[in-house]
Amino acid sequence: MGVSLQDPGRQAEADFYARLPVFDHFSQLTDPGLYMPVPDDWVLGLSDIVRSTAAIAAGRYKEVNTAAASVIAAVSNTLGTSEFPFVFGGDGASFALPASQSGPAREALAAAAAWVRDVFGFELRIAMVPVAEIRAKGHDVRIARFAASPDVSYAMFSGGGLAYAERRMKDGAFAVPPAPPGTLPDLTGLTCRFDEITPQRGVILSLILLPETAAGPDAFNALVGQVLSLAEGQEAGRPLPANGPALTTPFRGFGIEAKTVSRDGAGLLTLGKLAVRRLISFVVLRFGLKVGRFDPARYRRQLVENTDFRKFDDGLRMTLDCTPALADRIEALLTEARRAGIAHYGLHRQEAALMTCFVPSATRSDHIHFVDGAMGGYAMAAQALKPAV
Repeated sequence: MGVSLQDPGRQAEADFYARLPVFDHFSQLTDPGLYMPVPDDWVLGLSDIVRSTAAIAAGRYKEVNTAAASVIAAVSNTLGTSEFPFVFGGDGASFALPASQSGPAREALAAAAAWVRDVFGFELRIAMVPVAEIRAKGHDVRIARFAASPDVSYAMFSGGGLAYAERRMKDGAFAVPPAPPGTLPDLTGLTCRFDEITPQRGVILSLILLPETAAGPDAFNALVGQVLSLAEGQEAGRPLPANGPALTTPFRGFGIEAKTVSRDGAGLLTLGKLAVRRLISFVVLRFGLKVGRFDPARYRRQLVENTDFRKFDDGLRMTLDCTPALADRIEALLTEARRAGIAHYGLHRQEAALMTCFVPSATRSDHIHFVDGAMGGYAMAAQALKPAV
């Protein structure tokens, strides 16, 4: 049931995210004044792939990323909008919604978990956690909105509540059971058609930086500022070339995308239509052909600008194209911070990045794109987390 317009209080809670101010300089992310407390009458939805590092070791990192992004696609398509707070973590995804939308979101989560199990053989752990219960345990959930471009904004989370909820999920609390076998969520727009992205500066660096509670926020925020200063210099940048990633064949990732529209190869007509659409899309993008309202040059610019390659969800996550020397300096800085008890961190260096896209409509400018390292990315960086000493 939707929120009644005759209930101003509940309507204000439902509109909470839409009313948040948007900041457009990523270096502002440590400003506590930008983060607003999520209403008590909200829930967090969470997911992660059990034993994702084993899947990555087997070379299945693209499937892991697609499985994680399927949660965002399924919930977005169920709600009819991508204008809600979510975060992509490589081998999982999280989001926040008002209680009035928790029922449809729970169904979308359960359907995504069933789909991931059926087509990839992964166990997608999922949970829904009331914000009020998180606060009752002494944690907070606060959200800010960062404008990656004029067309797309991403949620940033602080307060420790999301991290607490993730720990509780991994303990088995607040679990949501998967839907029955054969359930196919609405994954319209979930694609993975581009080539792996070769770094221009030498290395793709996946970074996770988490605070130590005893250190206090000021020391951690100062450390984040130092890392961002290094990351925004000449030796680092977003892990995408200016014109977007290469597209060398119309059928790269076809097997994965086919699973989003048809299970187990069923529905030959559906798969045929998908193949034709991909072939047309390949020709248009590869040769820069304008078709109706679609301008491929503009789309590629938007793709680069809209990409989610850095985020804050109770800690800093970034995927950078940087020089090996800069990666060494960042690691040395974080090692010293770990020794000082300020933070703990994980780094993972790799030879390429990959991108998973959610494009419900190619003629609109609000398509979103998730970048991760192509050899494990955030999942391997999390595995390498080094606690403070």
